[in-house]
Amino acid sequence: MDDSVSVGVLSLHNSKETKAILNAVEALGHTGVWLREENLCVEIEDGTATLDPNVDVIANRLLLSKTEHPAELLGLALSLSRLRPMLNRPRNVLTAFHKFATATALVDTEVSLPDATLALDADRLNREKGKFGDEVVYKTAIGTHGGGTWKIGAGEQVNPRIGERYAFLQQLIERDSDRHQDIRVYVVDGEIVGTMRRFAPENDWRTNVALGGSVEAVDDLPDAAAGMALEAADIVGLDYAGIDLVEGEEGWHLLEVNPTAGFKGLFKATGVSPAPRIAKLAIETAGGEVDDDHVAELATALDDSTPETVGTEPERQPEETTTIGYTEDVLVSGTSGTERVVAKSDTGAARTSIDTRLAAEIGAGPIKSMTKVRSGSVKSGKARPVVDIVVGVGGDRHTVAASLEDRGHMDYQLLLGRDILQHYRVDVRRRSDVDQSSEE
Repeated sequence: MDDSVSVGVLSLHNSKETKAILNAVEALGHTGVWLREENLCVEIEDGTATLDPNVDVIANRLLLSKTEHPAELLGLALSLSRLRPMLNRPRNVLTAFHKFATATALVDTEVSLPDATLALDADRLNREKGKFGDEVVYKTAIGTHGGGTWKIGAGEQVNPRIGERYAFLQQLIERDSDRHQDIRVYVVDGEIVGTMRRFAPENDWRTNVALGGSVEAVDDLPDAAAGMALEAADIVGLDYAGIDLVEGEEGWHLLEVNPTAGFKGLFKATGVSPAPRIAKLAIETAGGEVDDDHVAELATALDDSTPETVGTEPERQPEETTTIGYTEDVLVSGTSGTERVVAKSDTGAARTSIDTRLAAEIGAGPIKSMTKVRSGSVKSGKARPVVDIVVGVGGDRHTVAASLEDRGHMDYQLLLGRDILQHYRVDVRRRSDVDQSSEE
């Protein structure tokens, strides 16, 4: 008798974590299926719903924070969760990926939270800012990889929205240290599988690995931090999550609960992969069995290669690349406002550049570092300050570190560099600031 079960991993992006979970499922003697655009179909006929591929359980790995329309993905996950058992259920993921919703879910618990304020009126939000001291964290309620997060001074004005996303103020928790640091605790099925300490890169305070932060293993996690991480995952209701904590003068505080935390940084620091533990939970949820010793053995490697199982990763169609023009209408946002401007595409520039006046209008900053920019007139290069901005191109948002310069004598206040243009095809014949019909 075949006692194997099929585990579907719901992921619409090319994810190393998804591959690692699928490979772990297969290594444990069961069947892994990648649920994505090429193969997923649900039919309702005569009052009966049919799921294809017909999996026994679903592990939810949808990245809500990187889409402009998270409700679409939540609706998809909710639909599937009505048909099969699902790990990281949509309602709980909704709470986790919205940072302020996470905080409100954890009030009146043993989990210690930084003070925070969300106000939809700009005057009210700025009045409240003073109670946080000389510096305060200002962040979008939905964000990823450190994007949409600033450390600002008490005198800087802020806006309740950054682009199309709400933002809020949060108490800055910091201890005396040469480098800002926090910890990420990875929890699966109510157990801690690994913990790493994350250090901010030079000239930054955000510890995200995606921004260049470094990591090291934590072998002596304090009981208070461990208990807080486990309680947060339990209350928010996630089967697996990365819990971010920071230690202040008065103890540990919870920063975020990440339902789709990556594995790479944790494995680099600890040599432990969460994938086999997630695979084990999914298999057992569907009524299957696994060998715990085999799970522990698999956890010592991170196999994120493309799964060999036929049908796991169907032949991929070439991704459609959006075309933008030599000039393009974009939205550019900072901490205090958003402006619609015409930007120039420059494939020869590595970094996006913003005019000092526009930067002041939107509240770009604060200055995080200096960068050397070379030009034809200055061979040795000129040092320019770098500030964080959010640029909206079409329906996409890009958080980039833009160089700050006086572009008052130039035609365009914003220059798009390769940090943004790498995601697009540039048609130099197309211009948003020229009536194309007059040229025909």
